[in-house]
Amino acid sequence: MPLVTRVTDLIGRTPLFELATTATGTRLLLKLEQFNPTGAAKIRMARAMIDDAERRGLLGDGGHIIESTSGNTGLGLAVVAAERGYRFTAVVDHHACKDKLRAMRAMGAELVYVADDGDDNLATSAREDLAEAMAAGQSDAYFTEQHNNDANAVGYYAVAEELLEDVERVDILLSAVGTGGSLFGTATRLRQLGCTPRVIGVEPVGSIAFGGPGGPYWQSGTGTPPGATIGTAVDYSLLDEGVKVSDVAAFATARAVAAELGLMIGGSAGGSVHAALTRLEEFPPGSTVVTLVCDGGEKYLDTVFDDEWMRERDLLDTATERDVHTMLDRYAPTRRDQLVEAR
Repeated sequence: MPLVTRVTDLIGRTPLFELATTATGTRLLLKLEQFNPTGAAKIRMARAMIDDAERRGLLGDGGHIIESTSGNTGLGLAVVAAERGYRFTAVVDHHACKDKLRAMRAMGAELVYVADDGDDNLATSAREDLAEAMAAGQSDAYFTEQHNNDANAVGYYAVAEELLEDVERVDILLSAVGTGGSLFGTATRLRQLGCTPRVIGVEPVGSIAFGGPGGPYWQSGTGTPPGATIGTAVDYSLLDEGVKVSDVAAFATARAVAAELGLMIGGSAGGSVHAALTRLEEFPPGSTVVTLVCDGGEKYLDTVFDDEWMRERDLLDTATERDVHTMLDRYAPTRRDQLVEAR
């Protein structure tokens, strides 16, 4: 690792982790984006959106960045703003993880809430409306509008480049869809580089991007809740299949992966991993399946990994956790099995 002078110089070159392998040689690889600064993938697109705004003259010296965020985009923008001397206001709700909000504030961000204390409902639409209105009322402000910003997807092109440096090909790219930037930006660049994977998007039950009835859900930073507009970063022309995973299954998977392997992944990543594990044997033999793990689980110690919080919301399901443990054992890569046997 070279000596660097800016936190954003540490973005990228995140590791691949082989989580599972079938008897027919299909592998499930996790791109561990929590090894980026802020512990999330979204710092990639935060930097790309500000680079783009600067190139187009939309941000001047000492300008004011405004964004609606559930946390990880805001963390990335807070880093970029601190480095480049911008003000940053994050429009948030109480559905967001408290540690993400605390970290944004620690890095100098101003937090503006759209809901009162005690209201922990997801308020994506209200957040975006307020952020847009705030930016329109200030001459030096720029609303990054992550859901409809072309630079969002461009920020993830490097993910595709990194993947093809590490593996010969990607046959299935399966990941959570929030803004859509990480999945579709990676898929776009893979195609540009001559690799055309099957693209499978994952959203929570209750999200509306892939159709079906809308409803509440607890997976953070992913999906499109009822009442919110599906952004332009969701590129249906690249989508081969959209699937839905319940909060119970997503969180049980994150908890099982942590307990089985000591690997902490976020709740929405748990949904992607659950979708991949349950279908792994359906994919052609010898397939390389890649899931983007967009953040780690350490930010969710007071939610996904807290039994009381889970029980209060009827999300704790030990049977589903056992099922995930069974799949992890069944598909354990040979090297991991050998290590267990050696002990």
